[in-house]
Amino acid sequence: MANVVVVGAQWGDEGKGKIVDWLSERADVIARFQGGHNAGHTLVIDGNTYKLNALPSGVVRGGKLSVIGNGVVLDPWHLLQEIETVRAQGVTITPQTLMIAENTPLIMPFHGELDRAREAQNSMAKIGTTGRGIGPCYEDKVGRRVIRVADLADDATLELRVDRALVHHNALRSGLGLDPIDRDALLARLREVAPAILEYAAPVWKVLNEKRKAGKRILFEGAQGALLDIDFGTYPFVTSSNVIAGQAATGTGIGPGAINFVLGIVKAYTTRVGEGPFPTELHDDDGQRLGERGREFGTVTGRKRRCGWFDAVLVRQTCATSGVSGIALTKLDVLDGFETLRICTGYELDGEVLDYLPTAADQQARVTPVYETMPGWSDSTAGARSWNDLPAEAVKYVRRIEELIQCPVAMLSTSPEREDTILVTDPFVD
Repeated sequence: MANVVVVGAQWGDEGKGKIVDWLSERADVIARFQGGHNAGHTLVIDGNTYKLNALPSGVVRGGKLSVIGNGVVLDPWHLLQEIETVRAQGVTITPQTLMIAENTPLIMPFHGELDRAREAQNSMAKIGTTGRGIGPCYEDKVGRRVIRVADLADDATLELRVDRALVHHNALRSGLGLDPIDRDALLARLREVAPAILEYAAPVWKVLNEKRKAGKRILFEGAQGALLDIDFGTYPFVTSSNVIAGQAATGTGIGPGAINFVLGIVKAYTTRVGEGPFPTELHDDDGQRLGERGREFGTVTGRKRRCGWFDAVLVRQTCATSGVSGIALTKLDVLDGFETLRICTGYELDGEVLDYLPTAADQQARVTPVYETMPGWSDSTAGARSWNDLPAEAVKYVRRIEELIQCPVAMLSTSPEREDTILVTDPFVD
């Protein structure tokens, strides 16, 4: 039995939710390994739409174990609210179907306040954060002052953790003009929420390793996209965690040898939410058309996504850094009706053509895309479930993408409906 990691191979919003849901039907365990509730997954199942932020996509599938790994930062109040929302849609969630790693860091209310205060003052170079406290919580994790799930079980430990965090945060808040944190009120909120969170707490690393030894299929689910990785993304316009496939191991406590297939989710064009470089961004009618047809609005923020042509340079780069075995190409149907299509095959910088995105921020901002043009197609690809259902020019477009990114297409998605998927390579077959 193979274990599969799913990662976004662009700037997020590639359609991971649908693909993970499609795969989760065949998996026994679905594990989230990084990010927080700043990531949004939209699932459409039998006409019902589920919008998930903190919960793994597998929770909407009965008989599966969903896991929140230690690489995630978790807002306990948001999680409980999300659980109730999903339950109201008829989904059963119990400690037998959902586990939270005991060493998962918790997002506190002051993390969100700090996040928003910084962004408000950073007028010269906004990062584009969602303001939900993800970054400050990861900072506290690295600074060894974060409050973790296991700390909720012992009141003396909890008080020590809170006091350590407040020494740091009250100093920061003073400099930002914010009031000091009310220690007693915070402790009261944590004591109130503790029983509900601890109900799901478990040694996830142990559970996953036991599942693996028992031959169970594990699906590792990432959030955001590899171009937002803290190390390999378009820094500093990135998220605060590692997004690439290697994080699946450290973010859940299972060894890298347990990973058999890495599936990169790739949109048939390119989008980005928030600030930062975007070489193929379109500011014309084609960009507007992509946004309207693709319904490009952020699941979490509602912000309009920036749209552009497919960037083969960036996807080839993320396939390399994540060791992608095959890609799932999504939203091909959005390109229906375009007379011509363009694919970025390189960048020009100071008279030189590059086959990768440079690391330096000033160079990233100055590169210009080198395009090749391909004919579009007039027939619809929406709902196609086999290669024979696709127009010839659409097949040529997909094949050219494979050549340029140096990675095969394993799956092809032609609508938000989970069954409108063409399977080329089964990621679960080892």
